[in-house]
Amino acid sequence: MAGGNHSQAAEEKAGNRSQSEVNRRLKYISLAVLVVQNASLILSIRYVRTLPGDRFFTTSAVVMAEVLKVLTCLLIILLQKRFNVKETALFLVDSIVFQYKDTLKLAVPSLIYTLQNNLQYIAISNLPAATFQVTYQLKILTTALFSVMMLRKSLSRVQWVSLLLLFAGVAVVQVQQEGNKEASVTGSSNQNYMVGLVAVVISCLSSGFAGVYFEKILKGSSASVWVRNVQLGIFGTALGMLGLWWNDGAAIAQRGFLFGYTDMVWCVIFNQAFGGLLVAVVVKYADNILKGFATSFSIIVSTVMSIYLFGFHVDLLFTAGAGLVIGAVYMYSLPKAAGSGSSSLSSSSSSSASSALPGTDGGAEMEAFLPKCAGKEKGS
Repeated sequence: MAGGNHSQAAEEKAGNRSQSEVNRRLKYISLAVLVVQNASLILSIRYVRTLPGDRFFTTSAVVMAEVLKVLTCLLIILLQKRFNVKETALFLVDSIVFQYKDTLKLAVPSLIYTLQNNLQYIAISNLPAATFQVTYQLKILTTALFSVMMLRKSLSRVQWVSLLLLFAGVAVVQVQQEGNKEASVTGSSNQNYMVGLVAVVISCLSSGFAGVYFEKILKGSSASVWVRNVQLGIFGTALGMLGLWWNDGAAIAQRGFLFGYTDMVWCVIFNQAFGGLLVAVVVKYADNILKGFATSFSIIVSTVMSIYLFGFHVDLLFTAGAGLVIGAVYMYSLPKAAGSGSSSLSSSSSSSASSALPGTDGGAEMEAFLPKCAGKEKGS
């Protein structure tokens, strides 16, 4: 009997050690995935928007990304329902149609996210990828300010200092870019530095407000993140189609919805559609420090790749500004000391509704990705 207990204890200890090893590996995988997703989206958009020849319509790319996101979330919900089509359909009708008042709440963030996605294309088309990546971190500042105002969240002293460093770092980068407009925008008549800067600033403001608004809705509802993303995607598709008709309707009627689409353009769209959902899954095994590392490292990757791909010039001023931003992102993601108030905000704010949720570590809010099996523990 005693031998059996010792054997069982040894097996449990070995199992825990094995699970710990798996979780540690998943953390490093999460880091790699987050870095690649963050950097590749910016670089690929910049690349396809600066290629010579026919350009695709960015409004159609935004709509296509929303459609793919909705289809992906529907597939995940179907998977959670064990591929029971009838049960899934009844569940969606009840969640989206019968609870229409709840669904309508998502119209506001969906409108903002659709605007933000279009603004990102405008910003990246007019700014060097590295400059965009650094400046776009202002979304941390706007998210923090809106969270303090709308959710009454408290920030630690370290976080307030990090926000000041973040603002200073972005300001330094912009001063450097202002002095090197010709080098930054490669002299193309199709690129306008000021248009790109205004687009990224508005995008940061909209990202902060929409992320906090979405978090407030999520905390006041028991609906799953996948259902919320379906609701957002429905509104996003409709609003995106409206923007497409308003801005490019005549041109698309003449040339077609998929005009200018290449394999690289499809890669951008898939990255934009699935990137946030991918982060929502992998962040379950990460924490705020890891996300801070991923964001910081992706800035470095974007800068290095911009040097080789686009001839981007890095001087001492840009390096100093980017260093301040990277340090600020890391400082902001550090956990608060015990008893210092509410939990810290997430340092990654989504460019679309499908991103990891602001203010959470991903694991608590997200339901099990796969159907729960009897006797199988939910991953930590």
